[in-house]
Amino acid sequence: MNLSNLIPNAYAMGQPPQGGAQGDPIMSLIASLLPLFLIIVIFYFLLIRPQQKRAKEHRQMLENLKRGDKVITVGGVYGVVESVGPNTVVLKIAENVKVKFSKQSIAALRPATDED
Repeated sequence: MNLSNLIPNAYAMGQPPQGGAQGDPIMSLIASLLPLFLIIVIFYFLLIRPQQKRAKEHRQMLENLKRGDKVITVGGVYGVVESVGPNTVVLKIAENVKVKFSKQSIAALRPATDED
């Protein structure tokens, strides 16, 4: 029995075909970067842009706070605005109980129909 018949022949890698898919390197670069660009555009419109819009609305809400507004803090405290300073808000949270909060801790305005 000859062992050389059981071992397959190994061939070295030859040169690529000459008439094949040798294209413009610039087009190849654009084609490889296109999926990455599309992912960035999708992330912008689905994640980044809506978050920026919410942040802008929250900033405007904080700038327009006035005495008598019913608000909710990020900690879940319900209160009525007693006074507004440049960086702070004094909330009345119960009869004869007033607490000073940072403006940034105001999460939202409560609807007028919300009961106390």
